[in-house]
Amino acid sequence: MPTGTGQGLLPRADQAIGDLVARTFAAHHRRRLAKIDRLGALDPPPGGWAAGGPPPRRGNSLEVLVDGAEAFPRIASELRVAESHVYMTGWYVSPDFALTRVGEPIVLRNLLAELADRVDVRVLLWAGAPLPLFRPSRRDVRRVRQALAEAGIRCALDARERPMHCHHEKTIVIDDRVAFVGGIDITSQDGDRYDTREHPSRAQVGWHDVTTCLRGPAVGDISDHFRLRWREVTNEPFPLPTAPDEAGEVQVQIVRTVPEKVYDTLPRGDFRILESYLRAFRSAERLIYIENQFLWSREITEVLCEKLRSVSSDDFRIVALLPSKPYSGSDDTRGALAELVEADRGCGRFLACTLYARANGVADPVYVHAKVAVIDDRWLTIGSANLNEHSLFNDTEMNVVTHDPGLARDTRLRLWAEHLELPRKEIEGQPEEVVDRYWKPISEEQLARRRAGEPLTHRLVLLPHVSRSAGRLLGPLQGLLVDG
Repeated sequence: MPTGTGQGLLPRADQAIGDLVARTFAAHHRRRLAKIDRLGALDPPPGGWAAGGPPPRRGNSLEVLVDGAEAFPRIASELRVAESHVYMTGWYVSPDFALTRVGEPIVLRNLLAELADRVDVRVLLWAGAPLPLFRPSRRDVRRVRQALAEAGIRCALDARERPMHCHHEKTIVIDDRVAFVGGIDITSQDGDRYDTREHPSRAQVGWHDVTTCLRGPAVGDISDHFRLRWREVTNEPFPLPTAPDEAGEVQVQIVRTVPEKVYDTLPRGDFRILESYLRAFRSAERLIYIENQFLWSREITEVLCEKLRSVSSDDFRIVALLPSKPYSGSDDTRGALAELVEADRGCGRFLACTLYARANGVADPVYVHAKVAVIDDRWLTIGSANLNEHSLFNDTEMNVVTHDPGLARDTRLRLWAEHLELPRKEIEGQPEEVVDRYWKPISEEQLARRRAGEPLTHRLVLLPHVSRSAGRLLGPLQGLLVDG
């Protein structure tokens, strides 16, 4: 039953409290952005690129790397041929993480140490949670810095975060020639990020993630952002950047979240990931496809609900792939899904699913950590930003955005073939037909099997979406209390 449709006093009171807190939180964001003249991020028109800089850049190549087994060996191969410098940012890294698993493993610390003997290697990490209630802690990250320093690698820790928030972006720049931007952390904390597209059962949580390999002028924007943060944290001089040459036909815009008053050289911050998502979602006509770790941004769910209520085409679909249970914010996400189901009014235009790895009658959740969206097979974003208040307003994040139809469609088909366990040729029809023919019946059958205690026969499972309306706002409410 969708949120708010119950007849008892508790459901009605619950919905009223939830709606009040949601409105309060959204109003707070509006006041906050108005103070710093950033309301354009909340009120952009449908479509188009994010305003301001950096602008969209022509002449790039953009390759989408799906899951760790594809991404990590590629990262290792590009790192090994570095000639000038390597700049890496991360939420957290594990020095002992093996980037390759076939033959002799390539271990992150060892590879960076080898590179540091001949090129400039700099690693910039979030300093960790100041309170031991959250991980990684300050102590955890200091141990990582010590391990890297002992191997001759320069590592700086960025503690200039907003209270209770973090530096969440994951980027690697090599020689200002190639860059990686996406959602994959090079760590085994909370789960080994190295997983294959087949997602075999490993008697532990599986991991689905996506990153990009970028070449061309847009690499310079990623490098400039690293330089800004490194200078702010260390006060060290920095070599002049090298302008990247054109490398392809794709137009790319680098967008980011940087809260205001965190860095002196960016006092009003940057909220163009939010702006990019709102532009794209408002312009959607046939399909919104989302892969994300969270879905509890009021600004986002309001737009999605409005699309479901007002869309005129029977072919319109919203499909969301989410974790079965996020590490934090589970109830928040389920409440947002209940709102979307209610806005759909039984029209069958909204679907939320999750993934499981199965073997011999048992199943392990596959943690959906990717941050991907495809709109109408013409717009694509991939990056580090979750669809929650932290990533859109309070953490540092970075996404790539392109309006390239070929790349957007190809990415969607690759992801759908993986999740549906079908050959690509079987899913190349109209998206709404594929959703109705495959996504819905497969996921509904698998949920029924789980509820009946029967073994799964497919990895795609419908995600239940009933939750208390007030409960879904615990995460955002926490953000409001420390937001300032």
